[in-house]
Amino acid sequence: MTGKAVAPWIRTRLRTAPGAAAALALLALVTAWLAAAYPRGVDTYEDEGLRRTVASAPPGRTALQFTAGAPGLALPDDQRAAMVGPEPMRQRFDAVVRNVPAPLTSDPTQSTYGLRTTRKLPSDEPYLPRPNGLPPRFTVASQADLGSHSRLVSGRLPAGSADQKTAEAEVAVTVETAKSLDLRAGSVLHVAGIGRPPLAFKVTGVVEPLLPEAGYWSALPALRTPQLLPASDDRDAPKYWHGGLLLAPTAAATLFATDGKPEMYVQLAPQTTALTDRQLTAVKASLASLQSGPSLSRLHTVYAASSSSYTELDQVLRSYQTVRDSIDPVVAVAGFGTATVAAVVLLMAGGLAASRRAAELALLRARGGALRQIAGRLLAESTVVVVPAAALGLLLAVLALPDGRFGPALAAAAGVAALGCLALPVRAALTHRTVRSAAERADPVREKPSARRTVAELTLLALAVAAVFALRRRGTAGGPADALLSAAPVLVGVIAALVLIRLYPLPLRWAARPATRLRGTVGFLSLARAGRAPGGGALPLLALLTALTTAAFGGSVLAGSDDARDRAALYATGTDARIGSDLPLPGDLPGRVSRVPGVQGISPVSIEYSVPLPAGAGSGQGAGGDEGENPGAIDRTTVAGVDPASYARLTAGTALGIDADRIKAPPGAPGKAVAPGKAVLPAIASPAVAHRLGKEPVTLHVAGKDLAVRVIAVQDRSAAVPQSDFLLLDTAGLGAKYATVLLVGGTSLDGKALREAAAGAHVSVALRSEVRQEYADSPLQTGAGHIYTAAVAAGAGLAALALLLSLLRGAPERSALLARLRTMGLTRRQGRSLLVLEALPSALLAGAGGALTGWASIALLAPGIDLAGLALANTGGIAPVGAELRADPMSLALPAVCVVLLAAGVAAAQAWWSGRRGTITELRAGDAR
Repeated sequence: MTGKAVAPWIRTRLRTAPGAAAALALLALVTAWLAAAYPRGVDTYEDEGLRRTVASAPPGRTALQFTAGAPGLALPDDQRAAMVGPEPMRQRFDAVVRNVPAPLTSDPTQSTYGLRTTRKLPSDEPYLPRPNGLPPRFTVASQADLGSHSRLVSGRLPAGSADQKTAEAEVAVTVETAKSLDLRAGSVLHVAGIGRPPLAFKVTGVVEPLLPEAGYWSALPALRTPQLLPASDDRDAPKYWHGGLLLAPTAAATLFATDGKPEMYVQLAPQTTALTDRQLTAVKASLASLQSGPSLSRLHTVYAASSSSYTELDQVLRSYQTVRDSIDPVVAVAGFGTATVAAVVLLMAGGLAASRRAAELALLRARGGALRQIAGRLLAESTVVVVPAAALGLLLAVLALPDGRFGPALAAAAGVAALGCLALPVRAALTHRTVRSAAERADPVREKPSARRTVAELTLLALAVAAVFALRRRGTAGGPADALLSAAPVLVGVIAALVLIRLYPLPLRWAARPATRLRGTVGFLSLARAGRAPGGGALPLLALLTALTTAAFGGSVLAGSDDARDRAALYATGTDARIGSDLPLPGDLPGRVSRVPGVQGISPVSIEYSVPLPAGAGSGQGAGGDEGENPGAIDRTTVAGVDPASYARLTAGTALGIDADRIKAPPGAPGKAVAPGKAVLPAIASPAVAHRLGKEPVTLHVAGKDLAVRVIAVQDRSAAVPQSDFLLLDTAGLGAKYATVLLVGGTSLDGKALREAAAGAHVSVALRSEVRQEYADSPLQTGAGHIYTAAVAAGAGLAALALLLSLLRGAPERSALLARLRTMGLTRRQGRSLLVLEALPSALLAGAGGALTGWASIALLAPGIDLAGLALANTGGIAPVGAELRADPMSLALPAVCVVLLAAGVAAAQAWWSGRRGTITELRAGDAR
């Protein structure tokens, strides 16, 4: 080994075995691509989820709003007017924008500023609408850059300068304001002045917002859309119209002459196009600085001494972070599982290469080859193949996912390359530490675990127990992803693999004893071979069990997410579709809806809201009639009258189903006062209402009638009133003459057709399919689901590859054995049976062990797994239904069956191929290759 080689080692080896080199390069490429794509995929969906969360939140919550009192209170009027002129206000706006600390940035296209009233100004013009006799009130704002954010519908934009002494100022209104308040170009609105005659605002133009939902118009919605507001906090208080008037910036000083308490304001819409999840901590720090930190102190200098800031963007970011932190640990489970299987496959590939070249390496050692030199040459040989393939995999991942971080992807690809390069030389060095002529027999039946292996297994067992205990105690919703918690299912699979490896010889020995008494030799030979086949030891079983556990866990996670969405959508609509209104529905509406394609049934419902519950009824009342002793008691509920037959048909087979016969009203005159001896209406109630009413008949005042009802069943939710406490009665007993809700059942309902059928009835139409889609319509949820599915699929593919590598390792020996046995009279059918039966014990062990381990890991970890964040979008991580993890039978059984079928299929294919090659070919000299 010290002399100069006649031919270069690497070139010679690559030319000798180009197929093996190409296979290793392909394995390294795919594994590196998967490893590099995983962190970039996670970055991509997290960034998109953060941007969607901020962009979809109401602009009034996400805008950075800065306010300051009216400037120059002690100055003359002309100086005060100059301070709120267009140029000084623009300079203040620019100073505020410059003061926003990075990485927080504003969107200049939707940011604005001006002077506005903080107190609503009433206008008592006779032509203005008064819903309850109260005059409308207005917020007046000199919002900058109106022309760039609106389209002129009629008239012209306000112009001209004005100050505190001006009798009239020009304003504009939006189309919605003009329509609701009966305004048009030329209308004049008078508001009270301070120490002067009333100030007149003349409407010179009507404008239509270009982007009505964007920050310019939605941070202060009253400027865009008038609102009906109550005059006080009383529930029955009269209401008045509140609208907005858009004043010309050159006339801002006129607001000083009103009683509106004007203030300067700047509203900055956040820039979301470049916002990333990695900036989340820095953005929150910037918001804290603006709200009560150094940035706010600088605002006192550059904007106004009385500056204050307000935003709910930090709460929006916190809601996103809560959902993300509940999703990340669940997704990390798939990542850990797939990474473990990939590592095992790379090790098995190195082991397979070392096994095929065992005779060559043993000869080199016997002829004086140094272990370091042999390992170095093997390392160089592997590096030439693996490193370029891993680099290409990294490049493909970057091209496929251009938005993720490069650092984690590079580290993952480098890890794959390092493991792929070291697998062969390390395995060869460990196998050929001492010079020997042939490798010793090592099979599960005769192999004795060493003390070091026992210590390592006990260490892994301790880690698995700690991970399971921590996950059950803390759960996945308690914070960001933790490596030990996310690795809990993988650790459970690893422990199960180690236990099965130790137990594997026992069933083989038990089965071999009765097999010796059989007349045929196939059964005995297959069992004997199963315990002695060089399949790679614990690595194949470790890969299979880890992959099966991850697949079962991942399939159950995805199935649980789908189930949570289905139930949440059902509880939101009650049936396949829901058509509702606060007013009586038209009498011909059921007929129109029933003619819509796909509609299979309709059930009318009459709903009465805020029905008072009698005091002192049932057990909901505390001792002495004091409700304060029972804080969960309710005093009002919603009463729904349904047609028992049609309602039961629509809800049959769901969690909201009822027995129609149980709530049918007894014969009698409906709706009359109930005297002693009269019939009592049976009712189904929610738990809170049932607790309040008790089991005895009580009298309720519903829609002007006294009804005697008795709760005969308790149900958590109902299709008629899906999202609140309820009392369900027969419509015949309730005496309702009209319906307010239509429950619709059917398959493949067309939402557009339903809405067209209900057009003109002033109703809302909700489809269960659309609600379900809304729960999944979030980049965070959909991206995490895609990453999870891809990781589980990749793990399953790598596990199949591990099984193939395990079978390929012993393929030459099995082929030679078949050839020898055929010379002794073994038929091709018997040879096929021999190989299939030889492969079945390990495959059955892996399949059954994987299914059992998957079920055990789900049972152990389910209390700590929160699927709400993954399953339900737009809920802030708070699930409207239970989103717990349950074992999915299909996810447990299907991967296990596939493992067994794949092992049997490969064995049968090898038997068929060996038969085609012929006995002489398999028995030729030097068949150990």
